Amino acid sequence: MQALRNLPKIDKFITHDAFRDLSPALVTQIAQEQIETLRRKILAKELETFTEEALVESVFDAYHTLLSPSLKPLINATGVILHTNMGRSLIDPRILDNAAKVICSYSNLEYDQEAGCRGERYAHVSTHLTALLGVEDVLVVNNNASAVFLVLNTFAKGREAVVSRGELVEIGGSFRIPEVMSQSGALLHEVGATNKTKASDYAHAINSNTAMLMKVHRSNFTIEGFSEETPYREIKALAARHGLIDYYDLGSGYIPELPYNLSTVELPIAKVLEDDPALISFSGDKLFGSVQAGIIAGKKELIDQLKQNQLLRMLRVDKITLSILEESIKAYLEQRYELIPTLRLLFTDISVLRERAETMRQAIGSAQCDVIETMTFMGGGTLPNREFPTIALHLHGKATRLERTFRKHDIIGRIEKDAFLIDLRALEPQHDARIIETSREVCI
Repeated sequence: MQALRNLPKIDKFITHDAFRDLSPALVTQIAQEQIETLRRKILAKELETFTEEALVESVFDAYHTLLSPSLKPLINATGVILHTNMGRSLIDPRILDNAAKVICSYSNLEYDQEAGCRGERYAHVSTHLTALLGVEDVLVVNNNASAVFLVLNTFAKGREAVVSRGELVEIGGSFRIPEVMSQSGALLHEVGATNKTKASDYAHAINSNTAMLMKVHRSNFTIEGFSEETPYREIKALAARHGLIDYYDLGSGYIPELPYNLSTVELPIAKVLEDDPALISFSGDKLFGSVQAGIIAGKKELIDQLKQNQLLRMLRVDKITLSILEESIKAYLEQRYELIPTLRLLFTDISVLRERAETMRQAIGSAQCDVIETMTFMGGGTLPNREFPTIALHLHGKATRLERTFRKHDIIGRIEKDAFLIDLRALEPQHDARIIETSREVCI
């Protein structure tokens, strides 16, 4: 076939001027794949002819497509601050800049400079975290699921951990407490009913093989109506009487009191610690507003045992996580909450959001949109079913078309009651101009 004979020789083809500034090795790999695809199509009589110019263009496009980043920034106009699909907590550039001084250099990650010998990587955040939380010791692992797994594997492997049926949760990614307990080697002992668990239920469950009484934060759902749960202080007291470990998986821990009465839904870490729990754990990238991490805090004796577990080697965090987390904790210690974007966005007053929205509406055109008051959620498995106020731009037009078009511009809005909204609650002010520009283009 003539088309087969016209297929270029690879060594000559890759010298084309279009590839002059590209990596020869990568161009060769892509060109070989493209030429082989052409060969198969010709033999299968799916293709009768081709041009070298088209092949050059195809290789050139494939080269740049391959090197285009898969991860890219998006503008969150959904109103959901802790949007799991979009990376949860933002990191303030000032936090990142400070951390970069360590991340981009050799460091004392596991080097005790004073003693001139190997050090412990967890020491870098433990000093600041223990000061912030007022606990004996802390340990940081790669996420809160790892924290739960490590605690159960260390203290309840082959023994029972008592948990309320109403707290056997499943969160995103099919992470289920019963499965985690099973994989950790702990034996699940369910107590109570789905809607009611009393202190007596925990007490009746205790036997010679019980190792732990555990309380789990209910992520993504609430139990309303005819319901009852046992306060943690009662679980703690019961565990103490029987010489057992008490453990509270908070899921999402936070420091300052939250606005909009949200702190009545979930207690701040300080309130939980008033009950002197043996161990607690929470996520670093939820309401705490930092990087993905699982933070375990409590009694030093127990933290020391966690550090001796060989599984810790697989669950440990790297210098990037530790550096950013340390800077976030320092911001908390100085009460510089403006450096924690999660809190900054949540605490922004509704009047400020309204003023920004009105400015944007005037710039876009009052005939194209209007400003509305609405409600939003925190997201990320925190504060389930608890709404708080926000301000949004309602852009006029077919909601599904607008949502799709804005999404192509890397702006993710939301549809509410058949209306497309640009919600300002999770929208950083530096993105307002981009919203205006895109709205003018789309809403003509």
